[in-house]
Amino acid sequence: QVQLVESGGGLVQAGGSLRLSCAASGSIFTINAMGWYRQAPGKQRELVALYISGGSTNYADSVKGRFTISRANAKDTVYLQMNSLKPEDTAVYYCNARTLVSSSWGQGTQVTVSS
Repeated sequence: QVQLVESGGGLVQAGGSLRLSCAASGSIFTINAMGWYRQAPGKQRELVALYISGGSTNYADSVKGRFTISRANAKDTVYLQMNSLKPEDTAVYYCNARTLVSSSWGQGTQVTVSS
């Protein structure tokens, strides 16, 4: 069982930056991938960035070159550095952790980008 707690959301002007953090606890040694998803009002939840154990990453086309996902050496925290934010990045951002047998979600953190 993995528990996740996100932090770092907030209100920022377009062009600004935010850094989201996701702290994992519990059976962190079983995690094989961690990622960030987002859900805007009236839209489906979508993948933003994925960090796969071993170091490979994957990004949505809409955030490539602006967002960077990283994971702490202790493997219990994943970060999302968001630069050059746009109003269309406004959403609730959720952290996700996957094991071979489960998928865990955090409670979400609101990111609002004003124009």
